Parts: sequence; structure tokens; C-alpha cells
Amino acid sequence: MCPLDKKEAQAMDYEEAKEKIVSGLQKKKSKTKFYFNDLAKILGEKPRVAKKLINQMVQEEILEYWSSGSTSLYGLKGAGKQAAAEHED
Repeated sequence: MCPLDKKEAQAMDYEEAKEKIVSGLQKKKSKTKFYFNDLAKILGEKPRVAKKLINQMVQEEILEYWSSGSTSLYGLKGAGKQAAAEHED
């Protein structure tokens, strides 16, 4: 396997992970923010692998990170009550 094939395989893994997360979160209409463990469970990956994928989605602004100081949550970018309130100016 040449290095290009390895990179393409990783990109496809990321695309598959992105699709799983977005569709999984859109199905759960009752809440908009989720714990890291919820996202790792949707992906079916170990925490270390899931963390890399989730962080990449945050960097690409597919997901957003939210923290109260003691609790850290993730959600789809622009979803939820707080997102609507931020645009009230």
C-alpha cells in the first residue's frame, strides 16, 4: 500500500464518521448538546480515535464545543437555544 492509499483510506474513515455523527445527532431531536461518550458511542470507536475525529469536526465547524466550566458538551453547529439567542443582536 503506498502512502497515498493510506491517506485516502483515512479520509474515507473521516467522511464516514462525519456522516454517522451528523445523522445520529439529527435523529435525536429531544436535545442538542451531547457528552463526548455519546458521540464516541455513535461512532463505535475507542475514545482516543473518537477524540481525533470529533476535534477535526469542531475545527471544520461541523460540531461546536460548549463548556460550562465543569461540563463539556458537543453539538451540531448552529443547533439549539443558545445558538438562536446569540443571533438576537
